[in-house]
Amino acid sequence: MNDREEDATLLDTSTGVAPPVAGASSRTPAWASLVGTFGGIGRMRPGPGTWASAATVLLWAVLAYSLPPSLRVPLAIALAAAVVLIGIPAATQVARGSGIKDPQFVVIDEVAGQLVTLIAVPLAWKSFLAGFILFRAFDILKPPPVRQLEALPEGTGIMLDDVAAGLYALAMVHLFLHFGLLK
Repeated sequence: MNDREEDATLLDTSTGVAPPVAGASSRTPAWASLVGTFGGIGRMRPGPGTWASAATVLLWAVLAYSLPPSLRVPLAIALAAAVVLIGIPAATQVARGSGIKDPQFVVIDEVAGQLVTLIAVPLAWKSFLAGFILFRAFDILKPPPVRQLEALPEGTGIMLDDVAAGLYALAMVHLFLHFGLLK
């Protein structure tokens, strides 16, 4: 088989384009796939949500350390809100394109929830680690009403259950801080 024949076998003969990546669809806009998978982190195994949360903590730490303290809280809130606002339509598009209600490779929801968790958290490794662990725990356990939020339609349900898990984790981190458990 020559190179031309090999290339032809990799193409979808009906459209002349490469077949979609597993779990993706040609019906999913590229922007939505890029956002929904957080630049491809959602394709990492095992535990794509954990990888996305860890990446978010690291990226926030780098960004926050470069900011004046007075801008950290407003920027954390603004970033979390922006991620939710762009994440809802992206998650909707990916879910529709894949035909899966809540695709595991969509991790922009973990980014939003993890950012919520880190609002007004001191820049210290113990605070970041506690926020990471607590968010992952609440995201996995889904205490009420987190699980009920999953029932909301499409990207709204995908995103808001993680935002709620982030709010639980945020409250717990701040309780730990208040009682001096993260010193």
